[in-house]
This record gives sequence, C-alpha cells and structure tokens, in this order.
Amino acid sequence: MAEKQHQTLVDRVFESIFDLLLTGEIPLGGVVNEAALAERFQVSRGPVREAVKRLQGRQLVVKEPYLKARVVDLSVADMIQIFQLREAVEGMSVRLATQVMSDAEMDALVEDFSTARASRDGPALDVHVRIADGCGNARIRYLLCEELYYLLRLYRARSGKVPGRREDAFSEHWQILRAMKARDADLAESLMRAHIARATRALHDLLEARGEDATAQSEKRKTG
Repeated sequence: MAEKQHQTLVDRVFESIFDLLLTGEIPLGGVVNEAALAERFQVSRGPVREAVKRLQGRQLVVKEPYLKARVVDLSVADMIQIFQLREAVEGMSVRLATQVMSDAEMDALVEDFSTARASRDGPALDVHVRIADGCGNARIRYLLCEELYYLLRLYRARSGKVPGRREDAFSEHWQILRAMKARDADLAESLMRAHIARATRALHDLLEARGEDATAQSEKRKTG
C-alpha cells in the first residue's frame, strides 16, 4: 500500500511539472529546480527527483553530469524531423482507424469532439491519441501514445500558441473526423498529413522567431 501511495504521489508530481512545461512557466531550455519544485508542491525531494528522472526518460528533460537538469530545447532541425516522423505515422494511424474502428467507436469520438469543441476545452480530448488507440496497430499506438507522447504534446502546445492556429486545428480535426465517418481512408490520411504539415510550419516559424529574438537580445546586451 505504501509503495502504491508513493507511486501515486510521483505520478501527481510528474503531471504537475509537465503542466509547467506545457504552459511555458518552465520554458524550453529552462532549469528544473528540484528544491524549488519540492517546496512548491509541498513534498519531499524524493518524489520530485523520481518525477524528474521520469521526465528524462520521456525525453523532456536533459541532465549532463555535474550540471542542472533542463527542459529539452530541440533545434529547429530536430523538431522538423520529429514532426516529419509524426506526419508519416499519424497518416497511417488515421488510415487504419478509419478502416477498423466500429461505428459505435466512431460515433463516440465524433460526439466527444463536438462536446470539446463547443466548450473550447481542447485538452479534454486528444483526437490524435483516440485515433491511435483505435487504429489496431500496437506499435503505432506505443509510438504515439507512450514513447513520443509527452514530447509531441510539449511541442504541439507551442504550435498552438501561434495566433489563430488553435481554431484552425479544431476545423482541421473536424474535417478529418468527417472523412473517417465516411470511411474514406485516403482522404482521412491526406487531411491528417496536411494538418500536421501546417502545425510543423507554425512551430517552425515560432521557433525561428524565438531564436531571432534571443540573438537580437544577445547582441543588444553586447552593445549596451
């Protein structure tokens, strides 16, 4: 029982830290201060340390010997490679899901999406995860829902901060679901690939602008 309670505490701390990453309160490349986090969440250092190790395992935090843990900050090139992989895998994921999901599962997905869209409660429904869950391919599901899940969520959250991108994504998701309902696997895959390609461009532009801003501030400090 004690071990289960401890595990539940680590889970809670992990999710709390991840929320700080999603909101940007701990920015990309930012220091993950275990002592400060333990004080903030009113827990001992142990659960925080274990949660940070889990973040490392999820490729969200990097920690070199004798250096502080930091949030991952992928280069633009690395990010593009990950999203290119995502475009290919999610294209196949939605193709398979369109073919194998039952009518009841499809209806439930559409209904849940409509509810989430009406409330603008995007995080309440992850369309990509639901599609991967329903695609019938265990390896695709593992890649999208476990191995890359948190890293993709972190960078998807960044692309969602581009003005207008959130509403565009809702509309793109709806078009994908309509194609799935019609059992048009070719169209569903094409729409999913286009959706992720747009998200990639939005994130690319955002990271490029952030890099340019950082360079400009650095140059300003040098000449100031």
